[in-house]
Amino acid sequence: MSAIDELRATMVRLRAECPWDREQTHQSLARCLIDETSELLETIDEGDLPHMREELGDVLIQVVFHALLAEEAGQFDFDDVARDINEKLIRRHPHVFGAQRLDTSDQVVVQWDQIKATEKGRGPSPALFKELPPRLPALMFAEAIWKQIQKKKLPAAGAVDVAQVQALAPQLTDAALGRMLFELAAAARAQGLDPEGALRRHADGVRQAVEKLASAPGSA
Repeated sequence: MSAIDELRATMVRLRAECPWDREQTHQSLARCLIDETSELLETIDEGDLPHMREELGDVLIQVVFHALLAEEAGQFDFDDVARDINEKLIRRHPHVFGAQRLDTSDQVVVQWDQIKATEKGRGPSPALFKELPPRLPALMFAEAIWKQIQKKKLPAAGAVDVAQVQALAPQLTDAALGRMLFELAAAARAQGLDPEGALRRHADGVRQAVEKLASAPGSA
């Protein structure tokens, strides 16, 4: 029996014999997934490989647990999850598993987005901004919005102080950025403000403003 099969067998027994495991649902496990992912990210940030191995296991059991819940409901099982992601990887890498060849990572990303759009049955997406996970942390959400503005050369004047961004960027280092973000979060806490919510609302406002600018008559 493989290690993954042993893990799945253990999970089946826990669901049968452990009161806590029997009570869990997809919804009740959502916070566990967030917590375990956060602990994994901490080991990555610290370069702590021995503990990374442990935390990867904690994240894996979340996948196994959710798949088992779905299997019990007759929806899908772990093999379906593994099969789907394997097929997706092969399908979205024709430059590896087919005759096509790409030379740069940028070309790979463009192709990935094109194939993804086709898979969803809508062809190349007409939206200016690609769909982002609704639970994406605000800082990652803001970064993704700016990435799309740069990548697609979208008009941002009036929505973003581009000159300020360009002036600030060369001054930043990893340490300086961390300090500034921490101090902003601390100041927000002192003022009774929600930095996560504030950034998400502002980033979403930027997205909407850029979409209006891009759709205005005479825009490129």
